[in-house]
Amino acid sequence: MEKLLQLDKGELDPLLENDEDFPQGSRDHHGLFDQVLGKVPPVTWDGGSLYIWAARSSRFRDRGAVLLNPTLYTRTVTPGKWLGFQPTSQGPAMDWDTDLGVVRIIHTTHHGAASAMAEELAETPGAQGVITVCALFGDIGSSGPALIAADTAQPFLEYETQWGLLTRLVGQPLPWWPSALRRSDVISQWSPGAPVTHAEVLPDEKETSLRQAATVRWPDDAIKTALIDLANSLRNQDVDSLDHEIRIFAEHGGHPHGDPLLIAARHRTEGYPLPRTEDRDLLAAGWCAIASSQLFEAYEPIKIGMQYATDLLPYGPQTEVRLRGPAARRWGQRLTACTPTAVHAVLAGDAQDVTFYTDRATGIPVVRKGSSRDGAWVFLAPLQLSDQGAPLESVILEDSVWIQTTDGRIHPGPCTARDHLWWGPGGGDRPTEAAWVISQLMDDISTRVSLANHWHHAPAGLTKLLNETRKYGTELPRAVLEHARRQRVDGTL
Repeated sequence: MEKLLQLDKGELDPLLENDEDFPQGSRDHHGLFDQVLGKVPPVTWDGGSLYIWAARSSRFRDRGAVLLNPTLYTRTVTPGKWLGFQPTSQGPAMDWDTDLGVVRIIHTTHHGAASAMAEELAETPGAQGVITVCALFGDIGSSGPALIAADTAQPFLEYETQWGLLTRLVGQPLPWWPSALRRSDVISQWSPGAPVTHAEVLPDEKETSLRQAATVRWPDDAIKTALIDLANSLRNQDVDSLDHEIRIFAEHGGHPHGDPLLIAARHRTEGYPLPRTEDRDLLAAGWCAIASSQLFEAYEPIKIGMQYATDLLPYGPQTEVRLRGPAARRWGQRLTACTPTAVHAVLAGDAQDVTFYTDRATGIPVVRKGSSRDGAWVFLAPLQLSDQGAPLESVILEDSVWIQTTDGRIHPGPCTARDHLWWGPGGGDRPTEAAWVISQLMDDISTRVSLANHWHHAPAGLTKLLNETRKYGTELPRAVLEHARRQRVDGTL
């Protein structure tokens, strides 16, 4: 602290006694022996808090955060000057010469970019005259885009500053680029008074992977259709997000109480939205073929599809259960070993000790990881159970919801692609998904379950039954389920 504030010995105690706003320090015991021996550790202060306090004090203002000096809002400042585009190690940047010195704005939201750039400049002789570096935080602040700053004098101490303050220092509206166009080839085209740049939205890694996969000679044309459709969907989503982002920031910049903001670039609109395939059966057939493919080229597409095309896959959400559970062991005994498909590869991840299976009753892919003591079954839940003339007999609560039928078979509870099944108190949430699935299976074991408006359809008694803490492996017989289903919230029938 003495080094940061440039204090002489003996100056600290009076400061602590007389300044009520001085940050609180803390004492951290560094070991058990310190506490046993009654050793009192020294008081320490957070450097960032001290740096901010110093900027707002009268005595230490010149030693605090440069852009938190309160006089910057009241004193007369000479309008700054644009010094040009800077391609930096932390992203595209603009330098502005101000009354304080050169302020560098990096147009990136990467965590720690301001500090890293300030440290780099501090180690460079002359530092190009830059006294502070600002990076975008990502959202809207009180006066414009939120900013994180780091000064070259103290590069490791980041703090928040205001877009409106920088606007005041440079004496003109500052340019801003939406995240999808925050690239050097776009930002380098700007200068004060330049027209808005129109640039193409570039494909991300997911879209590129899908389009590359579409060039493979697949045995089924539906696969190529599915791949291109999802690639187009992802691009359309990116463009929609860009439109939304520009609209939000433009509205803030145009607000009477806001500070000026220039939208420096927009995307080209020709050809958008990209065409989509309306035949969902064709798309579903394509994704089913990709999921069951054993070709290496199917791995990346299905990995992406399991995130962004879940409604078109023949499986439900990813589920993981412990091998040692009695229900899981019984279920595992009737799984069929198989050659791994693309889905198996995704489920296996980077695990080393894995074996691959298929549940013939539901068609779901299953991966076994590790040993029986600490291993797990990883699978995609079924969307429905086959009708074998055996109705629901009981429900077993063991890592997941298990359905036991009257023929003695065990099945993972079916689910829909974007939902989950669980039980127990949820801190305000309720297990209405599981309650509604169980209720549907009690009426028809082979139904393709729906979870639309599950919070409205789930029987109150079943929800209450599943909202209780249960012992691992608890079995709820059908009679108990039927009784609960007939109950009202107050427990009456």
